[in-house]
Amino acid sequence: QLQASGGGLVQAGGSLRLSCAGSGRTFSDYAVAWFRQAIGKGREFIAGINWSGASADYADTVKGRFTISRDNGKKTVGLQMNSLKPEDTAVYYCAARWGVPVPDTESRYPYWGQGTQVTVSS
Repeated sequence: QLQASGGGLVQAGGSLRLSCAGSGRTFSDYAVAWFRQAIGKGREFIAGINWSGASADYADTVKGRFTISRDNGKKTVGLQMNSLKPEDTAVYYCAARWGVPVPDTESRYPYWGQGTQVTVSS
């Protein structure tokens, strides 16, 4: 089970930190990714991190601005979002899958948290 939190309203150029809390004894066995969905658009991959936190991948649209990290002891995955832009406005979801790869395709993730709204004003 996953639970995303940390969304809100922020001005362009500001920062937010999202958190995805997992449950279960084997959270550290799962790769975790963040996706987002803007109104009228499909869900897109933003960032993903492998089970140990040693490897991360980012969409080009957020590379250099967003950082994904995880704390397996606390069973959380964070997404630090800096230099936010109005086009970052979307509902953000965390998702998990067992195993090593961190794919950028939503269909590869069987476990999803509820979304958290991020709104960036200009």
